[in-house]
Amino acid sequence: MVFCSTDPRLRFLWTASRRSVLWGEPPVQLSPSWRLMLMGDGSPTRHLQLLTGQRVKVELIGMEPETHASLQLPDEVAELDSPLLRRRVWLCCGKETLMWAESWWNRQDAQDHIRDLRQPIGASLRQDRVELFREVDGLGQVESEVLEQRFSVSSPLWCRHYRFFKGGRVLTVIREVFSPALEAYLGSSCMTLP
Repeated sequence: MVFCSTDPRLRFLWTASRRSVLWGEPPVQLSPSWRLMLMGDGSPTRHLQLLTGQRVKVELIGMEPETHASLQLPDEVAELDSPLLRRRVWLCCGKETLMWAESWWNRQDAQDHIRDLRQPIGASLRQDRVELFREVDGLGQVESEVLEQRFSVSSPLWCRHYRFFKGGRVLTVIREVFSPALEAYLGSSCMTLP
């Protein structure tokens, strides 16, 4: 299933080392609330729902075969078995778009675990009580005209990616870009010094 949409080209301004992400040591002074949001291993869609008090609505941009033509793939995508699918979505609470996300899946795993393409991945997996382990692998800031227009803000935008493991193997790789509008709920992402 493919839907026509402009694909946001991400221009990475900087990325943290994998070691600093795994150890929870961001190379910038992140506020505690943003550190939890970006580096924590909890469900971002659940966090959005708790922060806003509204259900998270998924706007499916598309789900299509991944041809590895993009040079912007997280390295961890190579750990997935081919053939691959790439899913892209907007995550909205009320009328506000708070996140853009893309995920890479082995085609059979996607068929087995994503029953409703318009449902958050976490909700699909919780429905079946799938036991998972999430590992945050990357953190950084990006620029993207498409995302700036949809979020109605200017860059930089916070970005992270992580893997879901099931039974010790990688189930999916997910990349998320967060709207600065989340500062209304989390406060400034920069830690203010006394």
